[in-house]
Amino acid sequence: MYRTNFVQVHPCEVPRAEYTNLDNESKRLILVPYLQALKIRDLQGKPFFSGLDEHLNDDDGNGGGGFIGNNQLQLNSPARSSPHSNGSETTERFSRKVFVGGLPPDIDEEEITTSFNQYGELIVDWPHKAESKSYFPPKGYAFLLFQEERGVQKLIETCVPDDDKLYITVSSPTIKNKAVQIRPWRLADADYVLDASMPLDPRKTVFVGGVPRPLKAFELAMIMDRLYGGVCYAGIDTDPELKYPKGAGRVAFSNQQSYIAAISARFVQLQHGDIDKRVEVKPYVLDDQMCDECHGQRCGGKFAPFFCANVTCLQYYCEQCWSLIHAREGREYHKPLVKEGADRPRAVPFRWC
Repeated sequence: MYRTNFVQVHPCEVPRAEYTNLDNESKRLILVPYLQALKIRDLQGKPFFSGLDEHLNDDDGNGGGGFIGNNQLQLNSPARSSPHSNGSETTERFSRKVFVGGLPPDIDEEEITTSFNQYGELIVDWPHKAESKSYFPPKGYAFLLFQEERGVQKLIETCVPDDDKLYITVSSPTIKNKAVQIRPWRLADADYVLDASMPLDPRKTVFVGGVPRPLKAFELAMIMDRLYGGVCYAGIDTDPELKYPKGAGRVAFSNQQSYIAAISARFVQLQHGDIDKRVEVKPYVLDDQMCDECHGQRCGGKFAPFFCANVTCLQYYCEQCWSLIHAREGREYHKPLVKEGADRPRAVPFRWC
């Protein structure tokens, strides 16, 4: 018997090979002590699986983009639909990147690979792995990067579900058959449309930075609609190769009042289930807009580099028009927003001539 976060749990002495051949009901019986301990820890307000809380707020370095360089708001999935907004899907498809949390503290990369390569060829990764050169995931969680999506589906089929979460057991040199959480990302959860008849207006769209990675587009839409109303679309930004959440999202509103309320707040508390995080809200910035003041006459028809997010402006400006308009009393402290490399909006100081 060993002690985990002050909750005593008896490890199950079932060899890994035998466990793999068990049916789901037998696997559930093996996991019962761990799931019971998990629920006790939840009631005490502390996570049973180390590393899960860190992952909710962690950024693996991919950034949180989300701005598309044209005036057509693009979605991550081919169609503007989701299981919540347009019926059920015929086939579920997942990102090839899978989160696994609550790993034994002494399990190394090779042992993690051995535990999961029965489902398909994969690479084990974790944030800042290359820089740290550590053999062990430092925060108790890692990512499984499968070569084929079928490997993810095989893993999911083997997991034991409990309260909308998936579990499986892994072993380390000192801990046998420890329950760990498997968190796949379903591609359909990256987009949610409340009303497909509503046009998506990029000028009524906000960028939400620091979105916890487990949060689905449907959940983001419901939170923002509850706070500000008028949400017609929400999207979770994913990386182009693995289609895994990057830690940012977009929300489009159907009316100017809701849009202004959201950007005026600047920060919002995302509260949903285990998630409770303060995130930043900024206007969605385009890079192919003409100056709203001179319509290209003062800048040779070039696209406007600056956007003013102050509610008294909410316009795109070329450099000349920014200088003219913001020389007026009360506007001299406005800061222009520009798009930077990672597609995040960034406030820059304007150098007055």
